[in-house]
Amino acid sequence: MRIALLDDYHDIARSLADFETLVEDLDAELTVFTDYLGSDDAAVIDALQPFDVIIAMRERTPFPRQRLEALPQLKLLVTTGRRNGSIDLEAAKDHGIIVSHTGYQAADAAEHTWALILAAARRLDVELFSAARPLADENHWQSTLGMGLSGKTLGIYGLGNLGSRVAKVGLAFGMRVIAYSQNLTAERAKEVGVDKVSEQELFASSDVLTIHLKLSERSTGVVGAKQLSWMKPDAILVNTSRSKIVQTDALVSALENERLYLAALDVFDVEPLPASDRIAQTRGVIATPHIGYVTVEQFQIFFNDAVADIRAWAKGKPVRVLNP
Repeated sequence: MRIALLDDYHDIARSLADFETLVEDLDAELTVFTDYLGSDDAAVIDALQPFDVIIAMRERTPFPRQRLEALPQLKLLVTTGRRNGSIDLEAAKDHGIIVSHTGYQAADAAEHTWALILAAARRLDVELFSAARPLADENHWQSTLGMGLSGKTLGIYGLGNLGSRVAKVGLAFGMRVIAYSQNLTAERAKEVGVDKVSEQELFASSDVLTIHLKLSERSTGVVGAKQLSWMKPDAILVNTSRSKIVQTDALVSALENERLYLAALDVFDVEPLPASDRIAQTRGVIATPHIGYVTVEQFQIFFNDAVADIRAWAKGKPVRVLNP
């Protein structure tokens, strides 16, 4: 059995889970890819042709139908997390490939959302010092004015598990918290302690608006020029969900024309984000490299569950199957 572990950028997986015993017990061979394989189909397929089992780190390497069709040796595809929008589950089933998932803890992404909100509100992207910009450099001493959050309005687009966690922190900061999504009920909003509003009021009233929708056919591009035009010019938009929920052209236009103050982003249309990408060149962008889920605790869950998934499949009793 040949096992591939993809996109282990930190080369940390083998220290967080017992892959060594797994390999010994199954008489298997483990290959760890610490670098991104790239977006070229031919190169990815060539690299992955020999493997019976692949462990995919979230959505870093997609598996659309054309890739799965070109990997006849593949029998088990494990994705870290509870869902993976970049795996064609139907195609996997058509080709006899079982797709299993791992556990996931929502707290990490909620915490990172607040890291971005606070960084944007207090302009830490400008005010943080480093060895390249010493604290004693008078030209960089207090160059921005921050935004206090108490008394401001926090808008939550999507009041699920993650959105609810973010909302409760906003309430603790003394913010008015409002929420909207197509399926949100007044009862659900009341449970969390927030006000249910219309889509237009969400965008028009929020000083900080954070997106917590699942990416689906319905949510793709749901935030466009119309929604962004409703926002205050001094508002902050935060997206730690999926980039395709927000139309990139509309976001770039709003920022460049100063109809929106800041966008704090952890997700992008292309990842890793090329230095030449237009979003990287746009004013008012505070960006982190999709690290909302990148914590020791999260990765321990991912890799230990991946080991358990492979063991269960090897015994003929696969668990946590996404395409039964």
